[in-house]
Amino acid sequence: MSESPFIVTVTAENFAHEVLEASQQVPVLTDFWADWCAPCQMLMPVLAKLADEYAGKFILAKINSDEQQDLSAQYGVRSLPTLKLFRHGEEADEMMGAQPESALRDWLDGYIERPGDSLRAQAQALSLAGEHEQALQCMQQLKQEDSSYPHWDEEYAQLLIQAGEYEQAELILKALPANVQAEPAIQQSLARLGFAKILEQAPDARALETTLATDADDLNARYQLSAHQVLQENYTDALENLFFIMRKDRSFNEDAGRKGLVAIFELLGHDPLVSRYRSKMSSLLH
Repeated sequence: MSESPFIVTVTAENFAHEVLEASQQVPVLTDFWADWCAPCQMLMPVLAKLADEYAGKFILAKINSDEQQDLSAQYGVRSLPTLKLFRHGEEADEMMGAQPESALRDWLDGYIERPGDSLRAQAQALSLAGEHEQALQCMQQLKQEDSSYPHWDEEYAQLLIQAGEYEQAELILKALPANVQAEPAIQQSLARLGFAKILEQAPDARALETTLATDADDLNARYQLSAHQVLQENYTDALENLFFIMRKDRSFNEDAGRKGLVAIFELLGHDPLVSRYRSKMSSLLH
């Protein structure tokens, strides 16, 4: 293994050069191992095979944990084998234990640059600038040039949502495998699409605000306005409107106030707004 140009032996003395500096160019996968560790010995040939196959797209750095105890302690290595991936001078991810080749490939592919990465970055920049049609065209070109580009479907669906192409985005997301649909990012996209559907035949936000200024108890207007606010990422006002609906009439649109609150919780994850409105919702329910 030591004869491969893509595998290096790393010590405390050359760690900065072989790992931190080298990771500015390509990902560096550090393998913390020991002679007595049977899983380490099983993993070594798999890693060596991948290093040679990827031919410089990543560097495999071997670190004998017994001999380099300071490095192991510095990077919190508590069991062997431990794999740590470095990128741009910093630790980016880790994986512990002997892993199957397929899992290692998937892991590495998430960090290794591909020819389509520049198109992906361009699509994201165009979408942020409001150039949605051009952004979608970039992603379509990416698919043509690299049909196996990771997470293309999910990212294309996100751009479709930003472009207001909700129906097409939903078709793509719901065609994903069940285990992928269960991922938090996909669940968040589906939740956002649920709010988009509320607006299919709704007035614009300003017209709804005018309606509510005249009749604050118009729950349908308030519900539609909350959907506008979610898509504008004005979550505080959206939560307040949905909480108003829940407090006023649990029967409105089959408990739409409570369901809307839960959908926003899904979108926000660990945001402090979630705990605040969960508490308010709980007080109302008891």
